[in-house]
Amino acid sequence: MSTSTRSARLGVRATPQQEAVLRRAAEITHKSMTDFILDSACQVAERTLLDQRLFLVTESPVQEKQLLLVFKDARQLLTPAAPHRPASPSNNSACSSNTRC
Repeated sequence: MSTSTRSARLGVRATPQQEAVLRRAAEITHKSMTDFILDSACQVAERTLLDQRLFLVTESPVQEKQLLLVFKDARQLLTPAAPHRPASPSNNSACSSNTRC
């Protein structure tokens, strides 16, 4: 988040379920609700704008392919890494009803 003074006011209406999800995610990331919502919304907005620029800038098929490669790299930088998940067991019969498989 930028260190500049926030002067614009945004109003958002949410269902109780949406609020609960946002509040929990903010708590997990040790951010205020405002910081979490603004950070998340800005990340999606930047990706959306990057998508739009890709289509506005291309002039030739070669340039388009080059931009697609750059865009792929940029999108990987903007997308948070997926959490590591252990590999699932190959033998499903070893799973009990109390474990996730």
